Amino acid sequence: FKPKPDIEFKVQNIVGTVDVNFPIRLEGLVFAHSTFASYEPELFPGLIYRLVSPRVVILIFVSGKIVLTGAKTEKDIAEALEKIHPVLVEYRKTSVSPMPGIGTTVPELPSS
Repeated sequence: FKPKPDIEFKVQNIVGTVDVNFPIRLEGLVFAHSTFASYEPELFPGLIYRLVSPRVVILIFVSGKIVLTGAKTEKDIAEALEKIHPVLVEYRKTSVSPMPGIGTTVPELPSS
């Protein structure tokens, strides 16, 4: 899309997505970063992290999927990711519990 010269055109919002390929402990992250983060899993499954500079909102999901929004430039997206990545690594889940009943054997009942 190329706007005509007489049309005032302005980028208002850039959205980026990334998968960090590891699960994240959202409860620990929100506890330690409560000034910038909010997490209400009953209302929304992602943690909302509001960076001050650059002014970008980051949605962080337990799966490791991340949405960066509110940026005005691609540089803002890259800078926000550089700032949040070490925090995500710090709250990386080291072990993931298996789903109950999957991969487990059911004990046999004694015969009567």
